[in-house]
Amino acid sequence: MNLLKTLAAISSMTMLSRVTGLLRESLFARAFGAGAYTDAFIVAFRIPNLLRRLFAEGAFSQAFVPILSEYKNQHGPQASKLLVDHVATTLVWATLLVSAVGIVGAPAFVYFIATGLDDKPGAFDAAVWMTRLMFPYISCMSFVALAGGILNTWRQFKIPAFTPVLLNLSFIAASLLLAQHLAQPIYAMAIAVFVGGLLQVGIQIPALMKVGMLPRLALNPAAGLRDEGVRRVLKKMGPAVFAVSAAQISLMINTSIASHLAEGSISWLSYADRLMEFPTAMLGVALGTILLPSLSKANSDGDKTEYSALLDWGLRLTFLLALPAAVGMATLAQPLIATLFHYGKFSTQAVAMSAQPLMAYSAGLIGIILVKTLAPAFYARQDIRTPVKIALGVLVATQLMNLLFVPHLAVAGLALSIGLGACLNASFLYWGLRRRGIYQPRPGWAKFCLRLAVALCVMAAVAVQGAARFDWIALQSHPLLRAGALFLVVGVCALCYFAALLAMGFRFRDFKRSAA
Repeated sequence: MNLLKTLAAISSMTMLSRVTGLLRESLFARAFGAGAYTDAFIVAFRIPNLLRRLFAEGAFSQAFVPILSEYKNQHGPQASKLLVDHVATTLVWATLLVSAVGIVGAPAFVYFIATGLDDKPGAFDAAVWMTRLMFPYISCMSFVALAGGILNTWRQFKIPAFTPVLLNLSFIAASLLLAQHLAQPIYAMAIAVFVGGLLQVGIQIPALMKVGMLPRLALNPAAGLRDEGVRRVLKKMGPAVFAVSAAQISLMINTSIASHLAEGSISWLSYADRLMEFPTAMLGVALGTILLPSLSKANSDGDKTEYSALLDWGLRLTFLLALPAAVGMATLAQPLIATLFHYGKFSTQAVAMSAQPLMAYSAGLIGIILVKTLAPAFYARQDIRTPVKIALGVLVATQLMNLLFVPHLAVAGLALSIGLGACLNASFLYWGLRRRGIYQPRPGWAKFCLRLAVALCVMAAVAVQGAARFDWIALQSHPLLRAGALFLVVGVCALCYFAALLAMGFRFRDFKRSAA
């Protein structure tokens, strides 16, 4: 399997997901702006989203994929299918129970996450209603995460990468066709989440049938717990909850803090977060997706050289692509926010306020993506404890940074804390890999970093000059011209960056890599 080609395929599917996601956010901004009710929806959506990370994409996937890979490589298809059946039974019944508890306890959850909403008339009640409607989303996404882990282990990457597009399409349809028919238009977005979850489940079923791994669910919730493989997954999943969700927990705490800042602060942070997730998903999530099964196989085969070489390849690609993304976010924050969101009810003030946390996020973008590259190196070895200890320490450090930054930077201080916390997380993960001899850097890193630094300086100079040539706010009445100007500036920046690298001896064929 050509890893670079696979990465490009996953990234292309992820780009489609993120482009439709940006379209959804642009329509959302146009229709609802940044106010108390948009804050209410964001709070309501974050509660099941956090649990989705705990039960699905985060902790579960990192615990399940290495064990499933072990079964596939060492025990054969029948044992793997039995494991899948038992894991699916346990996961689905557990998330249904959690959903029921969440529906009943929605007022307490909303109050705990965003106490400041209680002071904004109607917003708290709206958040509770939407939370109740969206809680079953975690059951849908848990099944989707299970399917994604299976398909990735069988080297079927495209369907899992494409799946989020369906949620975005559901949002787009609701904002265009449903919102204007409801007494409270923001409720259309909650309905879209529920429908999007069902659509994402539906697309997995044919793909699972194709590889012969469609789970068979048992009516007895305890049936799966008798399986030793299930107990191993649960044992690994427990500490993984802390390891992979530290940033999400920080984000939830930040949401509570933001709810006490100026009205719209949660929304400003959310719009910046959406743009930050674009490079994070296209590179960090995509790299983590293809590295975890390959690292798990190398670990299963006892091939330490291949293990280290895979990590080195992933780290070089991360620096090559994440650093220019961070420079672009920092220098083009206002043009990006204005071009994507400055329509309808999204005001000029909202552009300025959303640009601030986006610039703050750029300082830690490399750390956010590095965590997604480095953490699989531990999970593939079924070592969950080390990332747990690091994540817990980083969680504390992030909140201490909030105490330092928020009084002076307001909502931008929240974003800066998360970014710098991620850099701290990545540094400790790297140190842990080096100290244990798991990763040995290949020769040429000093020259590699020097060339990157020169190319980044060239790009930053071009970006600053390009951004200054347009009045991005005044171009609101000419959206196509503004979009064209942004594409021109971004295109010239990318051209100058890669041209500088090529002039200094970079060759993209050097990044080709294969894995069994």
